[in-house]
Amino acid sequence: MNPRKVCLLAGGVGGAKMAEGLAAHDDVALTVIGNVADDESFHGLWVSPDIDTLTYSLAGRIDRAQGWGVADEGHRALETLKLLGAETWMSLGDRDFGLHIHRTMRRARGDRPSDIARDVARAFGVTPAILLPTDDVVQTRLRTTDGRWLSFQEYFVRERCAPEIREIAFSGMDMARPTPEALAAITAADLIVIAPSNPLVSIAPILGVPGITEALRAATAPKIAVSPFIDGRVVKGPADRMMASLGLRADALGVARRYRTLADRLVIDHADDALAAEIAAEGPAPHYSDILMKSQADKARLAREILDLAFTPAEAMA
Repeated sequence: MNPRKVCLLAGGVGGAKMAEGLAAHDDVALTVIGNVADDESFHGLWVSPDIDTLTYSLAGRIDRAQGWGVADEGHRALETLKLLGAETWMSLGDRDFGLHIHRTMRRARGDRPSDIARDVARAFGVTPAILLPTDDVVQTRLRTTDGRWLSFQEYFVRERCAPEIREIAFSGMDMARPTPEALAAITAADLIVIAPSNPLVSIAPILGVPGITEALRAATAPKIAVSPFIDGRVVKGPADRMMASLGLRADALGVARRYRTLADRLVIDHADDALAAEIAAEGPAPHYSDILMKSQADKARLAREILDLAFTPAEAMA
């Protein structure tokens, strides 16, 4: 049997774990549409944190301890920048700088960002396709209670997620055009998975690109979302704080409400079984699992459950 075409919508760390789990199965032909709204210029270089995390993870080069960046990394370039008076709160390693230099050089000569991402993934030996939802610049902006507008990296890294958020905007979204590769991947998919990434700043910027949500709704493939929450908390990142700050339910039910017109099923942790009836009332049918992915075995197991959920007849699973 030919491998199933699986299209994964993903942010950084949680999305990368889900990608690793799906990529572990020989019966899956995986395509990942990654978030580009975290992208920002640092030290004159264009940095794409979520796309790089996906690339490093699928290449087996990720720093497992922190979940991002390159393993066996040094920071001599950053030390020199600090000595010269530059702001160095965005931690970029020496090997990581090499990728950012390459990306920036190619962008400067007019190369298409999707082509750069594809070529980088191939150079790192990544088999799944890593696609961009748009080649245009779209950037997350967060308005805090004191009226400041912060980029996501300023909020997440420099401010350590401390400010209360009152509004989220995506600069450039109104002018963005979807990449034909992303639209084609959604249309051709046998299964579409929404990773356990931050719904507000990882998945929303993908869905917000004009044409992406429409393609998702029109797709005939099963659509399964995975909650990033376990018992009202996220494993990593600020999704719980951000959703609470905006007056949204910061739990699996809040995720169900975000995806109620997009997902057929929502995979939730056993710890959230008390929310099952309310989740079902929102639209996506809940499916219980252990969604914490600590090891590669955990990632592969959860991925297999999702595949079985999508492709095994209901009577066979009863």
